[in-house]
Amino acid sequence: MIPILIGLLIGAIAAVMSTLLVGVYTIGPTQRGVLTTFGRADRLQGSTGDDPHLGGLLTDEEKKRYNYPNIRVIPPGGPYFKWPWQRLYRVDMTIQAVDITWDPDIQQSFIEAVTRDNLTVLISGQIRWKPSERNLYAYLFGVAHPAAHVVGYFISTLRDRVATFHGERGEGSVEGVSINDLRRNLSLINRHMEDACRKTSARYGIEFDAALITNIDPPSDVDEALASINTTQNQVAAAISQSRADAEQKLKMAEQAVQIAQNRAEAEAAPLQELGKTLGAMHAQGGKPALDSYLRNAGLPLRERAAETVLKI
Repeated sequence: MIPILIGLLIGAIAAVMSTLLVGVYTIGPTQRGVLTTFGRADRLQGSTGDDPHLGGLLTDEEKKRYNYPNIRVIPPGGPYFKWPWQRLYRVDMTIQAVDITWDPDIQQSFIEAVTRDNLTVLISGQIRWKPSERNLYAYLFGVAHPAAHVVGYFISTLRDRVATFHGERGEGSVEGVSINDLRRNLSLINRHMEDACRKTSARYGIEFDAALITNIDPPSDVDEALASINTTQNQVAAAISQSRADAEQKLKMAEQAVQIAQNRAEAEAAPLQELGKTLGAMHAQGGKPALDSYLRNAGLPLRERAAETVLKI
């Protein structure tokens, strides 16, 4: 009987020691932990809809659909302890990059989208994201594959943006060729996608870090036609620019010619104006006799020249 009791005691001690060893865990510096007891996460008061950082991103109708409970998040550190009936979820909080063409079910090298002029374009790029620490319940338990779900949401939003995009037209741009507008405004489209996808942290527990649409290409069968259109467009724009430059040069030359003529007229009028001032001053001081004397003296050289001319003739 005593050996049996000793064996039971040793077995119990071994079971306790095994439970203690297995139950001890740590959380890495780039990780967060969530602990569940019999499948239920340790919840806190309130919900994500009450959080101004999350609830403010959703409409009233979306708040009803994506109202997740706040749960206790285990910070980096340790050692921590859990019981055998508890399960630990470690979440990597580093920024991750994924191609927008990634799909767990199919293989594809590009995403198709239709522009506002019914042209099918091929799009490729990347998105960078990380789990939202404020909404780890949605990330872990809200959807089965949060990354795939967010990529699908991003593609849906991107297709809607491509189908309705109107960019600012430059000089010589061709009406109806929307792919040129898309290519010229890639940075604007990326910023729009980042703003439009901010609510994913409240819906799926994923925060967007950046959207990087790198290529928007037409199908190969229409690429040559678009290249011809773009070449013609560039030629027209170059001709317009040259014509404007020539017109501006001619206008500048005309302005300079007018300025030269005005300067000459002013130069010719200046002596007459000065003579008028002098005669006015003489009349004011000496009256008519002074002017008669001036005219007589001024006419002497003219008479001498006239006499010389007569003698020569």
